[in-house]
Order: sequence, then C-alpha cells, then structure tokens
Amino acid sequence: MKRIAIIGGGISGLSAAFFLDQQQRAGAPLEYLLFEASPRLGGVLSTEHVEDCILEAGPDSFLTEKPWASDLCRELGLGDQLIGSNDAERKTYILVNGRLIPIPDGLMFMVPTKVVPTAFSPLFSLGTKVRMAREWFYPKRAARFATEDESVASLVERHYGEEVVARLADPLLSGVYGGVASELSVRAVLPRFAKMEQEYGSLGRGILATRKIGSHKTSNPRRSLFTSLSGGMQQMVSAIVARLSPSALRVNTAVQTLHQDEGWLVSTKDGTQRFDAIILATPAGNAGALLRKVHEELSTELTGIRYSSSVIVNLVYDKTVRSQLPPGFGFLVPHSEGKNVLAVTFVHNKFNGRVPENRALLRCFLGGTRNEGILESPDNQIIKLVREELQQTLAISAEPLLTRVYKWKNVMAQYSVGHLDRIKRIASLQRQLHGLTLAGNAYSGIGVPDCVRNAKEAAADALRKVGLDQPVSPLSSAGRA
Repeated sequence: MKRIAIIGGGISGLSAAFFLDQQQRAGAPLEYLLFEASPRLGGVLSTEHVEDCILEAGPDSFLTEKPWASDLCRELGLGDQLIGSNDAERKTYILVNGRLIPIPDGLMFMVPTKVVPTAFSPLFSLGTKVRMAREWFYPKRAARFATEDESVASLVERHYGEEVVARLADPLLSGVYGGVASELSVRAVLPRFAKMEQEYGSLGRGILATRKIGSHKTSNPRRSLFTSLSGGMQQMVSAIVARLSPSALRVNTAVQTLHQDEGWLVSTKDGTQRFDAIILATPAGNAGALLRKVHEELSTELTGIRYSSSVIVNLVYDKTVRSQLPPGFGFLVPHSEGKNVLAVTFVHNKFNGRVPENRALLRCFLGGTRNEGILESPDNQIIKLVREELQQTLAISAEPLLTRVYKWKNVMAQYSVGHLDRIKRIASLQRQLHGLTLAGNAYSGIGVPDCVRNAKEAAADALRKVGLDQPVSPLSSAGRA
C-alpha cells in the first residue's frame, strides 16, 4: 500500500485529493491524507448566503476558455449548475480624472482591434491614438530577444506608450494579480503577446491573425467570458469534499516539519507519519519554510516568490441604487486616481440570480502590492473608506442594506520578471527530492482552472513516483496545458 500526503486544503490540494481518490476507488493500492492548517477547506473559494444574496468571499468565477475547472465541475455532477456571465451586458469602465470612461469596443486587453471606437474614445489622448495607429506597422522583434524576459509595462509602452500602461495594463493586472505592470513578467503573464511580437510585430495584427485561425478551427457558438456556479463557487469545494472519505481529511492540522528518510516523515500535533510521496499544495513561501531543513536551495527559490494580499468588500443596496448605476460589469481604477479601491464589480449585472431583482450587489477590491497595509484596518473603517470612494465615483450616498468584508493575506502569487526561469530552477531542484511534487497558483497559472490543471498533473506525478502509473482520468484530454 502506497501512502501520499497532500499538504494544503485549498482548491489545488482538494483537486489533487479528488484525482487520487478516483484511483483509490478504481482499486489502486493507495492511501492518501490531506492536511489543512485552518478549520475549513477550500482556501479562498468561499461563499456566503445572506438574505437571498450570494456573496463571494474570494473569486466569483473563472475564465470559460480554460476548460479544466468546468470539466471538474461536470465530473462532480455540477454540470447543470454552471452558469455563464451576461456578456450582452459586458461593459467595463476606467476611472479617469474622476469620470467613468467605457473601454472602447474591440479592445482586447490593451490591444485595439477596431479603429473607429478607439479613435473616438475619450479614454486616450490624441498622441496615444496616433501611436496606436502606427503600431499596426510595428516590425517583428529580432529573434535574439525571444528568450529574454521583461515587464508587461515594458512591452506595452514599447507598442502603445506610457498612457496605455497607466490607464489599461496596470489597472487590469492589478485587478487580476494584485500586482503592477512594471514588475510582472510578460512571458509568464502574457506569453501570447510576447509570441505575437516575434511572429507579427504588431500586436493588433497578431490578435486579428490568431482570431482568424481560431475561427477556422471551431464552429462552436461564442461562449461567455466567465463561468460560475449557480449557488456560488463554494459549491465546487463542497462537491469535492463530499466525494472524499472524511477519514482522509485533517483540518486544524498544520504540518510542523518534513523530513526525508526513505520516504517522507510528516509531523503534526498528532504525531509523525511516514509517506511514500507528498504533494505540497501550500503557498510557495509556506512550502519553502517546510523544506528549509530538507533542501535549503529549493527553499530559497520557493520563498523568493512574492505574494500580494487583498480585501473584498460586498455591499448590497436597494432598487433605487440599482436603477442609478451605469450598465455593465463594473470599473477599474488606475493608480494615478489616488484611490484605495482597485476595482468594483456590479455583480447583479454580471451574473443572474446573485441577488433579488430589487437589490444591487457591488464587490469592491482593495489591497495589492501597493496597499498591503489596508488589511490591518478594522472592517468598519474599510467600509467607511469604500463608501466614501463610491460616493465620489458613483454618487451613492445611500446606506447599504448589508455589508461583508473578507481579508486574504498573501494569497496571490506575483509572477515577477524572471518567474519562468525561477520555475525551471525549482523544477530542477525538486527532482533531487524523490517523492516531492508541488502544486498551487505559484507556478503556472493563478486562476481556478489553472490550479485544477496543475493539481491533476501533481497527482499524476505523485502516482508515478510511487510506482502507480495508472492514468488520473476521467478529466478529459482538454485538461492538458
């Protein structure tokens, strides 16, 4: 009987446990245990149901184009619970000089693909518009730069100028990573753009060309941009936990030390157990701390991956506020605006069924690498600050009917310049420790689908390392990176 320990009970650890459990049920001579330090499983995937409102404490959805989370939901019997975003209502604004300016039609991330909407948009100055027009003739980048990394800000500024960095790239990345464009790696965060520059020169030409190629490969109707679950993202967590044996789950059980000795010795408050392999599905810093006495160099590389923190504030308002809000999914706030709020989502527009028809639900995001200190503020002070900024931007003076504040410390990995080279070094050092596998959002994707994909790969790797080479299906072959 082979024994595998999973350390970390977020979506990565739970997904790895699910894939191992499938093999166990299929008859593999396998035992697994999952250790989670906190009293609950699921990590940042947490949903609260209050007064017919569905409030997400963490992510409210995932990208539809990445199939791994949707595939897992279907495998869990949640296929009929998957819902798409209301893309007919999808309009996003940028706060510029205190005004909400809609992102013009045809803008793919920060790349304009339609001339007329961009030309007439007040989001950009005349100088930036001229530069966007010239970008269509941008030459291919020399092959010698193909393996060099740089920041997202560097690539965007080279093509479109600093204004596009400040008004688009930076707030978009701040909303996704909680980071800044001048620090995040273009090869790790936007690899398609780096490749387009090599192949086409112009990013605008590259997007149109790849879109044309993609349209020939599929006849599927256009899917919604985001996917969620009708009862909230915690449905995914609950469904996985329901499939696992309760005896395999150890909550409130922090792993204190790891030791490699003809396998792995895992020590907790309950004693020490021996395992043939371990899957470390914790944040990279935690993984590095656990491995410090096992492999100092690998520990140093892991702890070198930075993280950002975030605060999510949910506010429910009445129908009067709902009627006065602009259409669309919400708005992003550039750093130059001097606000604490980084982004606001109009949840009642983004997904159906989140609140009653006579309610409005706003999700506000704060924190990130520029404002880690906000997590130390009391909840009532954060709510006061958010309400003041909403009054400035949306003229909302009404008292919210319901508020919730959720704080997440060091949850979003920062893919800084050189991240992919670091990951190569980590992979090489990891191979020196037989039976060790890493999983989580620190390595090859931060979203829920990437974590599920990474967890499947980690489970398969752990099985190989203990000599159980059975496939980890039945997730579809689409689950490959």
